[in-house]
Amino acid sequence: MSCFEVLKKDDACRARRGRLHTAHYMVETPVFMPVGTQGTVKAMCNEELHELGAQIILGNTYHLNLRPGMELMAKAGGLHKFMNWDRAILTDSGGFQVFSLAKLRKLTPDGVKFQSHLDGSTLFMGPKESMGIQRIIGSDIAMCFDECTPWPATHEQAEKSLDLTMRWAAQCREQPRAEGQLVFGIAQGSTFQDLRERAVNELEKLDFDGIAVGGVSVGETEQLMVDVLNYCGPVLPPAKPHYLMGVGTPRQIILGIMNGIDMFDCVLPTRMGRNGSAYTPTGTIPVKAARYAEDFTPIQEGCTCYACRNHTKAYIRHLLHVNEILGARLMTIHNLHFFLELTRQARLHLEAGTFMQFAQQILEAYPEAK
Repeated sequence: MSCFEVLKKDDACRARRGRLHTAHYMVETPVFMPVGTQGTVKAMCNEELHELGAQIILGNTYHLNLRPGMELMAKAGGLHKFMNWDRAILTDSGGFQVFSLAKLRKLTPDGVKFQSHLDGSTLFMGPKESMGIQRIIGSDIAMCFDECTPWPATHEQAEKSLDLTMRWAAQCREQPRAEGQLVFGIAQGSTFQDLRERAVNELEKLDFDGIAVGGVSVGETEQLMVDVLNYCGPVLPPAKPHYLMGVGTPRQIILGIMNGIDMFDCVLPTRMGRNGSAYTPTGTIPVKAARYAEDFTPIQEGCTCYACRNHTKAYIRHLLHVNEILGARLMTIHNLHFFLELTRQARLHLEAGTFMQFAQQILEAYPEAK
């Protein structure tokens, strides 16, 4: 039985309403996945995530391997038990952090030698090691170890990087898994259509449970990201779930859904919240700004999140200015609610056949950044 079922397709674009069956939870798609790098979504407890409707969260293979380490993780019985989370977890492969955080690294055909960003100690991670860590973590969805192709890249550089990613994908496919664990392949290829199409086609032959589009949101323009979606969208296997890694803004999520993407993750709602910016249906609001010092209305009128039901912009602004932890928490709660509600509304509109009207509203509220 396939882990994924398409319940409804939109007539005007590639958007679809789906359902992803995982070992711990049935995930309704399109879905936004809050990022829980260190085994926690920053500033949030599990009960709050439940209340917000979070179905699946992310864990970070690289960071969890360094701290608390896999010996303790194994003793705890995996990440679900360690953090007492009863819904789905997706773990990234650690490949991106190896490249973005390591001070020194040496690429080999079998993986990457690098220095820990914590103490400089020499470490090695390749397909076997990454999948082994994710097996101990016991995530519902494990990601293949890949090279996140830097941008900009020449066609030659991107092709060489893709060759390595595909070599590693084949090795990841052969590694043992935790019970019920799904494995997704990652399509790289930078901004080149031939490489992106090749990546998707080769991953499909390896018969992964799902396919992710990686290597975007790494410095390229939004239009180039949309170009990548246009390259991948038509060739992504329709019976498999599609995941756009590290994306993004409300606008980019809608553009992704329009191109057949089912799953999204991004640090923006939590990071922007801690920095004082709130997402609303009409755009972002700088709650920390002076003009909200005497604004005794909620962040968003009609919003049902805890922050908006109980507190005003003036109060939350005060908390942010005096660096009280509650300020960051309330902003995080609201922003996560907004992103989770965005994908929930997308699901409802897909069911009702009104998705394109909804999509247009979001695209107008969040115009392309110049």
